[in-house]
Amino acid sequence: MIPLPKSSKTPFVIITGLSGSGKGTVLKAFEDMGYFCVDNLPVELVVKFAELSSSAGSQSKKAAIVIDVREGAELSKFPAVFRKLKKSGLAVTLIYLDASEDSLIRRYSETRRPHPLTQDRPISVALDEERRWLEPIQKLADTIIDTTQFNVHELRRYIADKFHTEQSPAPLLISLISFGFKNGVPLESDLVFDVRFLPNPNFVKSLKDKTGLDQEVADYVRSFQQTSELLKRLSDLLLFLVPNYVIEGKSYLTISVGCTGGKHRSVMITQELNALLSSRGYKTKVNHRDIKR
Repeated sequence: MIPLPKSSKTPFVIITGLSGSGKGTVLKAFEDMGYFCVDNLPVELVVKFAELSSSAGSQSKKAAIVIDVREGAELSKFPAVFRKLKKSGLAVTLIYLDASEDSLIRRYSETRRPHPLTQDRPISVALDEERRWLEPIQKLADTIIDTTQFNVHELRRYIADKFHTEQSPAPLLISLISFGFKNGVPLESDLVFDVRFLPNPNFVKSLKDKTGLDQEVADYVRSFQQTSELLKRLSDLLLFLVPNYVIEGKSYLTISVGCTGGKHRSVMITQELNALLSSRGYKTKVNHRDIKR
């Protein structure tokens, strides 16, 4: 993931992604950081708006906008507009928001709002069409954020931490995620570690229905020599990397640890890494994404 560019250029943030993925929440987070924000700006006005927001007479030079499928057929012109902006005197960042189909359907069910492309079709069909429309734009994104596991407050905090642009940088927040590869790698990952080579508690009858948070599972995984070697090597790597990320001004780091199902080995290793980093004074957040699946 790429933070907002550090330069003397005027920041100009474009937020896009799937309907229901949290674009309004992200826009509000940027507004709270002092950005002038516009939702659903027509594509044909983007370049003009960028010029006006960065002009000498503008009261707020930082700006953020939302572009999405509500634009209709005009959305196809956006890639060309984006490339033009990239060549301008602005520090342009394109943020793409994604989420799982289940979570998007649930969110629409809870809010009872129609999807822009529904047209009396099932929401799943509209989401598939929307993904196709947005695919060319997703490929241009500087940052892709999967909002599946975020609530509104967590998403706003994530944006504030990740895109903080004050003179004194925000302290590094380390997010540790355990996951199952069969459910997909978290899109927001900066570092991904695969621990599927460790002996699997899922094949031990007494441990199968437990998780890596249970002491019996943790003791089982820890009992193998390769686990000790892995933890030593990961500890050395992270204690080298993290201070250098801080020096470079990174404000948000996501470390993902995966096993097959995301219930046993990845959970245990994530807990160990969290204990290590917390003991060194780093601010951490743990999310066992697939532990209940």
